[in-house]
Amino acid sequence: MVGIILATHGEFAEGILQSGTMIFGEQENVKAVTLHPSDSPESLKERMLEAIATFDNQDEILFLVDLWGGTPFNQANNLCGEHNNWAIVAGLNLPMLIEAYSSRFSMESAKEIAAAIIEPSKEGVRTTVETPTNNTQSSKQSSTIPEGTVLGDGKMKIVLARIDSRLLHGQVATAWTKSTTPNRIIVVSDSVSKDKLRKKLIEEAAPPGVKANVVPIKKIIEVSRDPRFGNTKALLLFETPQDVLRTIEGGVDINEINVGSMAHSVGKVMVNKVLSMNAEDVETFEKLKTKNIKFDVRKVPNDSNSNMDELLKKAKEELAQQKN
Repeated sequence: MVGIILATHGEFAEGILQSGTMIFGEQENVKAVTLHPSDSPESLKERMLEAIATFDNQDEILFLVDLWGGTPFNQANNLCGEHNNWAIVAGLNLPMLIEAYSSRFSMESAKEIAAAIIEPSKEGVRTTVETPTNNTQSSKQSSTIPEGTVLGDGKMKIVLARIDSRLLHGQVATAWTKSTTPNRIIVVSDSVSKDKLRKKLIEEAAPPGVKANVVPIKKIIEVSRDPRFGNTKALLLFETPQDVLRTIEGGVDINEINVGSMAHSVGKVMVNKVLSMNAEDVETFEKLKTKNIKFDVRKVPNDSNSNMDELLKKAKEELAQQKN
């Protein structure tokens, strides 16, 4: 695996490393190296080498630095002059780091990853302010596909169905989107579909190249049967297991549920760091089990799958204690 050095002025490197961990999970062979005001260029170079020495593979190293021409870049560039396989990308931002993490699954060279992460890094720079380009694009009206038209094989593909009380956020927009490659993210919720502000925020939070929609449960049932969505690769997001059960009972073909995050509230018990359940949740998961639904209990793709039966057992025990 390609090793990654994050090298920046000040504590930026440490901060973005922590942010990347929150979104993509813990990563091996990644180190942050910080340049402090009192540091010499030589001491920064020494710390880079010390970090690289801890990596499993020291033949392929990618430096992600903040500024082209700054001290972190210059010292990394000196090292790259001695190692033909090493590479540098300047302008470090979070989309760049996430793309680098994702690229390591399929790419084995630092230079290959360096070339691959440039465009996603640029696409991550967006604004809510209207620009001439945005106005031009928004003025283009997509043609309506006639009812009865069959696209692809006429059946929507569900690449991931996830329960996440936060719905569309960083871990979904980056890590899960990268690992499942949908072309549409669909939030399925009766309540959110009626909330104009939340709906607008979700639609604007879609990652580059992916559309986001918010629909009620009735609508996703209709869409799943509509042959015009045959070319759709959908990532479905649900707030609750109850919404998942209603969707499946309505005929949507879901065989596996990714259980990512369920927020704590009054009457719920914590079964792990990100999952809280009440008696209704436990009962709903039990009903889903009877329908032979598989459970993938992970916050991010890099996490190990937790055992749902053990979590349900823990929830039952703690709910029983709560009553006593």
